Amino acid sequence: MRARRRFLTLALAAGLASVAGVGGVAGAAEVGDVVTLPAVQLLDGRTVPPSHWAGKPLVIEVWASWCPFCALQNPRLQALYDSTRKAGHPLQVLTISIDKEPKVAADYLKQRGYTFPATMDSPDLRKALGPRKGLPELYVLDARGRVVQKELGEMLDDDVAALARYAK
Repeated sequence: MRARRRFLTLALAAGLASVAGVGGVAGAAEVGDVVTLPAVQLLDGRTVPPSHWAGKPLVIEVWASWCPFCALQNPRLQALYDSTRKAGHPLQVLTISIDKEPKVAADYLKQRGYTFPATMDSPDLRKALGPRKGLPELYVLDARGRVVQKELGEMLDDDVAALARYAK
């Protein structure tokens, strides 16, 4: 009985801590929230400062190499990335891998020919966006860093293509 009470107390404390955002992690970013991204090191080795994203719309996708829904959505995101560049209205994209090893994520991208910018998840990114709720997870930030769209789960072709409206 005593062990059970202790377990329940610890479980309750952990639940309350996660809801309260203890440890520097707030709730997940939602539409209307302003997100300030930290400097990130891309998988290609480049470091991108926070100022790089300022003043321009940005699509952020959280993914993993082992996620079947990400495997379906990533080609659509690559097509969006390419088409907005070709049209002269480049849409900034940052993808965040939650894979445990950068090599796994980098190999996945290379094998599939993806050229959109990718980084690894980090405590600073989790602080900026909040805890992950599922995969893939997609945010669209406007030029001021405000979340204007959030999607959890796979987006279909037309839905991803419609994100191009933010590039104008």
